[in-house]
Amino acid sequence: MIRRRFLQLATMAGVGGLAPLEGMAAAATKTVTYFVQGFSCITCATGLDTMLSREKGTTSSKSTYPEGKVTVSFHPNQTTEQAIVAFISELGFTVKG
Repeated sequence: MIRRRFLQLATMAGVGGLAPLEGMAAAATKTVTYFVQGFSCITCATGLDTMLSREKGTTSSKSTYPEGKVTVSFHPNQTTEQAIVAFISELGFTVKG
């Protein structure tokens, strides 16, 4: 019963209290899209997303195999576009624009 009450209070406090933090997190990220050569199948795109998600500063990655695009969101105070491009290149892909 105590746990249930705690969760209720935490939820009520969080509804109004977390909204500004979510906005800050979205504003603190930057999103870039690159065209990538070297995808031979959907596994390449999925693997790239997995590897990028492990990199410091990246918040999300969405790669598409047929289009050869990757969209990466990241925290500019933790990583740079150049570092992301270099990482993708180290994995064996070629980044275009």
